Amino acid sequence: MCSKFKERRSVNTLTVIRPKHLKERGTKMITVTLKDGSKRSYEPGVTVAEVAKDISHGLARAALAGKVDGKLVDLNYPINKDADLEIVTFNDEEGKEVYRHSTAHVLAQAVQRLYPGTKLAIGPAIKDGFYYDFDSSHKFTPEDLEKIEAEMYKIIKEDLPFERFELSREEALRKFKEAGETYKLELIEDLPEDAVISCYKQGDWVDLCAGPHLPSTGKIKAVKLTSVAGAYWRGNERNKMLQRIYGTSFPKKSLLDEHLERLEEAKRRDHRKLGQELDLFSIQEEGPGFPFFHPKGMIIRNELENFWRVEHKKRGYQEIRTPIILNRSLWEKSGHWEHYKENMYFTQIDETDYAVKPMNCPGSILVYKSKIHSYRELPIRMGELGLVHRHELSGALHGLMRVRCFTQDDAHIFMLPSQVTQEIMGVIDLFDYFYGVFNLPYHVELSTKPEKAMGSDEIWETATNALKDALEKRGIEYKINEGDGAFYGPKIDFHLEDSIGRTWQCGTIQLDFLMPEKFDLTYIGEDGQKHRPVMIHRVVFGSLERFIGILTEHYAGAFPTWLAPVQVRVIPITDKHLDYAKEVVERLENKDIRVELDARNEKMNYKIREGQNQRIPYMLIVGDKEIEQGSVSVRRRGEGDIGAVPVEEFEKTIIEEIISKA
Repeated sequence: MCSKFKERRSVNTLTVIRPKHLKERGTKMITVTLKDGSKRSYEPGVTVAEVAKDISHGLARAALAGKVDGKLVDLNYPINKDADLEIVTFNDEEGKEVYRHSTAHVLAQAVQRLYPGTKLAIGPAIKDGFYYDFDSSHKFTPEDLEKIEAEMYKIIKEDLPFERFELSREEALRKFKEAGETYKLELIEDLPEDAVISCYKQGDWVDLCAGPHLPSTGKIKAVKLTSVAGAYWRGNERNKMLQRIYGTSFPKKSLLDEHLERLEEAKRRDHRKLGQELDLFSIQEEGPGFPFFHPKGMIIRNELENFWRVEHKKRGYQEIRTPIILNRSLWEKSGHWEHYKENMYFTQIDETDYAVKPMNCPGSILVYKSKIHSYRELPIRMGELGLVHRHELSGALHGLMRVRCFTQDDAHIFMLPSQVTQEIMGVIDLFDYFYGVFNLPYHVELSTKPEKAMGSDEIWETATNALKDALEKRGIEYKINEGDGAFYGPKIDFHLEDSIGRTWQCGTIQLDFLMPEKFDLTYIGEDGQKHRPVMIHRVVFGSLERFIGILTEHYAGAFPTWLAPVQVRVIPITDKHLDYAKEVVERLENKDIRVELDARNEKMNYKIREGQNQRIPYMLIVGDKEIEQGSVSVRRRGEGDIGAVPVEEFEKTIIEEIISKA
């Protein structure tokens, strides 16, 4: 609204009347309730953009879309009745999605301008960017990306409005058939008969899209196309391979530059590259998706497992081990056969069907069920570092982050209904301690009943409310992910933030009322009768392999001393100092410090540089002076030479550092 609009103010309401309607009588005003609870009155038909401008010119400039009664809409969307309204900016996740989805449309328009005959598939916003899939006879190269990017900036400069229009099913099919857009035709044909079919045009270019979008292409300021890759249509390897162009966009060039710097830093930290350089693990052709851990990688793995065992024992967990292969009937009873079969591996033994376990929970349930339990025993906390196998498409495999076999640090807690909140809070406290050790802050999300799920709405509501209650009592803020729970229960997910700001979903707490019912789990209550326990499924690391990958990138390979495969390297200056160096090595080994001797016939600077490249926390240089003083000259990772100290003092320092997990 322009600044000439007249206002009538009251304590709680701001009324805005458009000048052209001042002479009209009996116009019924609508009430728009803003996110902060304040209310404003407008004539029916006021747009989201007009409300934003009425609030402030700054907000109007920043506005990208609106949420009217929870529905994401364009800025020119008219509000015709009382409604709740949020103005969406780039600071909101929805705002980033609208901004980048709009940029994906500009990408598609640029590609079709430059390469006529290219067919369009889909082009969604994704985390930190967007992509568009194309079916083109032209094979896109990095040089092409520069050309396409330049064309995108031309379209942005043209400031073409994003205009929404709706078509009938017949009109949409005819329009996209005439255009030869076979992938769009398939999408339209798959829509429900009563679906609203909408398109957006910018200039003379049109795409099938539900929206919403920015007001115009000129709203986009900074764009970068980052890569091109192959992608099967609809993710199905039986379909045609398309070309996927990835990119990102921001409202300021400075934000884009910061993002690109983070991407470069992420490349430097890539755990696959560091895993090879530091000799931690490998993926062999003979086992795609099945990682091989080398001796140094096993040290990190064993340290994490030892840490897990010690801390769980302190908190009353008992460790168990269950088989990798179990009978089909078990997986049918658990629901995995019906709900998870496409992700499982199978075999036959004595002409009977068996499955390789994708999850540890059914095995843990059988351990619980192997004896009668009293209410006095509960809660029973069983932990397992269990190897599971899940089928992943070859295109989805990624180092240690996405594999086909991995170790889940599962635990299953069997408890009385009255113990649910306290047990969940105890698990949250454990997670908080673990992630603090690795300096990984987190945020929490609560995922609710998915479309494909077992159990009634009432059971799901009870379980979901129990998780909410524990989070609120613990004072933890959380976001709700509608429909993203496991098929047997709602869950709390912990998303960890690493040292360069990326988030990783690791810890999970799942509350389950259904498995105890399916497996007829019981305990003998105070009344001498059988009762049904409640079950918690939870992991801290999630996947041990993936967590090692995350830590490798979080620390950029420079693991803290307690985790470092080699904690100390001793370097004699010349061969005449070798015997003393061996004494220092033996002394440290006797204190269970992981130490190496570098006695190679190489220059000192070369040895030091190599030790730095291997991210070794400490290098000890020994020569005449050190032998005379019974000391070592210490080089600390990240600090360089910190001087000579007595061997006893160095021992004490590094042992304290290891014990405290500093």
